[in-house]
Amino acid sequence: MFCLPLLLLAGFSPCPGSEVNPAICRYPLGMYEGTIQDEDITASSQWYDSTGPQYARLLREEGDGAWCPAGLLQPEDVQFLQIDLHKLYFITLVGTQGRHARATGKEFARAYRINYSRNGERWLSWKDRQNRQVIQGNTDTYEVVLKDLRPPIIARYIRVIPVTEQPTTVCMRVELYGCLWSDGLESYSMPEGEIMAAPGNPIIYLNDSTYDGYQERKLLHGGLGQLTDGVLGLDDFTKSHQYRVWPGYDYVGWRNDSFRNGVVEMEFQFDRQRNFTSMKVHCNNMFSKGVKIFERVECLFKPRLIAEWDPQPVGLDTVLDDKNPSARFVTVPFHQHVGKAILCRFYFADTWMMISEVSFQSVNMDAPDPILVTSTWSSTTETYPSSEGPNATEGTWGSTILSSISPRVEQKTEDSNSSSLISCLVAIILLLLVVIIAILWRQYAQKHLETAPRRILEEDATVRLSFYSSRIVRGQTQIHQTNPTYERVFPLDLEYHQPLTLLQKLPELSQSAEDSACSGDYAEPDLTKCTPHQGFQNNVPHYAETDIVNLQGVTGNNTYAVPAITVDSLTKKDISIAEFPRQQLQLKEKLGEGQFGEVHLCEAVGLLEFLGRTSPEGSSRAILVAVKMLRADVTKTARNDFLKEIKIMSRLNDPNIIRLLGVCVRDDPFCMITEYMENGDLHQFLLQRQSRSTFTRSSNVPCVSCLQLLLMATQIASGMKYLASLNFVHRDLATRNCLVGNNYTIKIADFGMSRNLYSGDYYRIQGRAVLPIRWMAWESILLGKFTTASDVWAFGVTLWEMYTLCKEQPYSWLSDEQVIENTGEFFRDQGRQAYLSQPPLCSNPVFSLMMKCWSRDIKDRPTFEAIHLFLIEQMDGSIGPI
Repeated sequence: MFCLPLLLLAGFSPCPGSEVNPAICRYPLGMYEGTIQDEDITASSQWYDSTGPQYARLLREEGDGAWCPAGLLQPEDVQFLQIDLHKLYFITLVGTQGRHARATGKEFARAYRINYSRNGERWLSWKDRQNRQVIQGNTDTYEVVLKDLRPPIIARYIRVIPVTEQPTTVCMRVELYGCLWSDGLESYSMPEGEIMAAPGNPIIYLNDSTYDGYQERKLLHGGLGQLTDGVLGLDDFTKSHQYRVWPGYDYVGWRNDSFRNGVVEMEFQFDRQRNFTSMKVHCNNMFSKGVKIFERVECLFKPRLIAEWDPQPVGLDTVLDDKNPSARFVTVPFHQHVGKAILCRFYFADTWMMISEVSFQSVNMDAPDPILVTSTWSSTTETYPSSEGPNATEGTWGSTILSSISPRVEQKTEDSNSSSLISCLVAIILLLLVVIIAILWRQYAQKHLETAPRRILEEDATVRLSFYSSRIVRGQTQIHQTNPTYERVFPLDLEYHQPLTLLQKLPELSQSAEDSACSGDYAEPDLTKCTPHQGFQNNVPHYAETDIVNLQGVTGNNTYAVPAITVDSLTKKDISIAEFPRQQLQLKEKLGEGQFGEVHLCEAVGLLEFLGRTSPEGSSRAILVAVKMLRADVTKTARNDFLKEIKIMSRLNDPNIIRLLGVCVRDDPFCMITEYMENGDLHQFLLQRQSRSTFTRSSNVPCVSCLQLLLMATQIASGMKYLASLNFVHRDLATRNCLVGNNYTIKIADFGMSRNLYSGDYYRIQGRAVLPIRWMAWESILLGKFTTASDVWAFGVTLWEMYTLCKEQPYSWLSDEQVIENTGEFFRDQGRQAYLSQPPLCSNPVFSLMMKCWSRDIKDRPTFEAIHLFLIEQMDGSIGPI
C-alpha cells in the first residue's frame, strides 16, 4: 500500500556513505530545533519542574531558562544531563550556554565533563588527546561556547556533567553537533600497536591511544579508537596533525616479526546485519623506513554473532608501490557479502604495516526507516544541501542551511497500529513537502546565482567570514573576534545576542575595492568592467573588449580562462591536429581523475617519428606522455568543450608550457596527448630534496641550490608571461601544476587538481566549485574575480612553496575556514591580515617580490613581464626594481 511513496522518498534521500569527515560533520543534532524530543532528555536531578532537563536547549529560554540540577553543586557531585539520540552518531562539537532567563539568570557551568555510551550499559569518560577530561565551559550566562571534541565521540547516549571547584549553583543549555555514524561499526578488536625504536632516531609510538575498549594480553577488544576518528595519517608517519602529541600518533602499527605467520587479524562488529559493498583502509607507504601497505587481505563474514564464519574468504592482492611514499586508501571490494561481523587478515609486505583509518560501505538490511542511511560525507541532495568535499562547507545560503537542518533522529514507535499508521502518513507528507520546497528553492537560488553579479551581501559577510562584535568600554569602541571557525554551525538569531554585543557587519564594497577587483561571476568573470592589468600583444584583443569563456576540463578543473574572441579565432580556424595511433599508447599509471575523465601517464611508442623527428638510437622508442582521456558517456557539451580545449592547446607554443602532441578522436574515448616530464611535478620533486650544503653533497643526499630554485622560478614566470600575453588566466598556479624535466627544465601544466595526492589543497565551496583557496587572491575567493593579477598572487605563493622545498602547506597553521576569514581581513584592509612568513632559504629581494605579489590592490601587483625580468637580474647577481 505504501511502497510507492516510500520508494519515492528513498530516491530523494542522501546516498549511503561511510568515510566520516570531521570538518563537515558538524550538524546540530536537534536540541535547539526540537528533533530531540523532551522524553529523550533526562537528568540525574532538577531544582524545579521549570528547570527540568527538557529546558536544556541551546538558545532557547522556555521554562526558567535552562536545566539546573538540584541544590548546590559540590566538587565531588556527579550530576548529569543525559541525551538519547536513538542511533549511533559521530559527535564532533559541543555547545554550552548558561541560564540567562532574559537577564534574570546568573548561573552557568565554568567546566564540564562528558560521558558516553553506545549501548546504555557501559559508560565511558571522554578524554582529549592529552588525556584531559575537563572541558572549559562558559564565563557568563549568555554567550555560547563551542568546543571541539578531539577525538570525536561515537555514541548513542551522551551525558554532560558540570564540574565545579567550590559549591555553587549551576545551570546549563546544550547542543550536540555531528552526523549519523553510517558505518554502523560498534567495535573493532586487534593486537595492540607497537613501538618503533631505532638507535639515533626518536621513539615512534604506534599504539591506539584513544581506544575505549578493553585490553587483555596485548589484545584490544570491545571498543573504537583512532581507526574511526576521521583523521587520516600524514605521508610521514613521524608527524601528526599539530595536536601536540608524540611521533606516530595518527597511526596504529605493527612489526612483521612480532607475528609468527606475518598476519595481523582484526575483527569488526556492527550494529546489525549489513550488506557490504567495500572496505577502505588508509595505510602508510613510507617504504624508505620499511613501511608498506599490506600485501594481501582476506576477510570472512559472520551473518550473526552466534553463527560460524563463512568458510569462503573475500580477498584482495594489492599492487605494491616502491616509488611513491604517499599514504593512501586501499579499497577492498566485498561484493554485497552479508554479515554482522567481519574478520580480516592483513598480510605484511615489509617490516612494518601502519593503518590510520578503516571505513565500511554498506546497506542497512533491516532498517525500518524508509530513508536511506545518511552519508557522513553529507553529499549534496535536494533534501540536505551541504558540502561534497574533505573540507568544511561554505557559501551564501549553503552555510545557513547547515545551521537550520539537523540529521533526522529516529522517533519512538507508538504502541498501537493506528497511531503508527497516522505517524507514518504524516511523516511521508511532511517529507514530500520538504523535498518539493527544497527543489523549488534550489532552482530559484540557482537561477539567481546564474544571473546576478557576485557581491558581498551582509548575510554573506555574517555567514562566510566571521563575527566581529563591538563593546563600548569607557566611551571607546573595542572590536574583537569571537570563535570565527564555527559561527555557521548554529542559527544566527539576533534575538539571542547580548544587548551590548552588536554584530559588526562588513560594509558594502567601496568604489576603490570595486576598482581593485574586476567585477563578474566566478567561472565567468565579466571583464568588460575591468581596467587592463596587462595588455595583449601581437594584435590580440584587449582585455576590456571581451568576456571570458571557460571550458570544463577533463579533470574536473576549469581550463585556462580564455577570452571569447580568442576562442572564436582559435576554434573557427581549420587547425590540423594529427591523430596518434591509439594502440601505440601503453598505460603505465593513472595520475588522477575528475568529473569528465581521467589523466594517465603513458608511454607513446613511435612518438618521435609521429612528430617528424628522428630517434637518437635510430629505433622507435617509447616517450613518456600524459594522456587526458574523456569518458565515453559524457554530455555533448563536455565533448564539445574537450574539442575546443584541443584546438586552444594546439595554439600554445612556449618552452615553459606543456604542449599538445597529438589526439585520438576518431572513436571513444577521446584522448589528448600532452608532454610529460621525466621528474614528475615540482611539488614532489622539491619535497624529496634538501637544501644544498656541504653535508648533503658529501652524503649524496638529493639536494637543490638557491640558484636552481631561481632558475626554475624564472621559467615559471616566463611561461606565465606567455599566457598573460594571450590574456589566458591559469587560475590554479602551484608547484603541483609545474612539471620538471632534465636540467631543471620547468613546464606549466593544468591537471594537478585531478590527483588524489593533492585533494587536501582544494576546498569545496557550496554551490560553486573546488578551489585552491590557499593559493588564491582575496578577490578571487570573496568576489569570484580571476585575472592575470590573481595569477600573480598565486605565483607569489608558488614561489613561497619552492623556497620551503614544499615541506609545508601555505598557511598550514590556519584551517580552511580561517584562510577564508583571512581574505576578509584583506578586504577590510585594517592591518590584521596574515601573510606567509619569509622562508629561511629566501633572500630579502625575493621575499619582497612575494609581498608585492600579495598586494591588496591589483594595480600594486607586478606584471609577469616585470617578475620575469626581476628574476633574471637576480640570477645575474644584480638587483633591479620590480
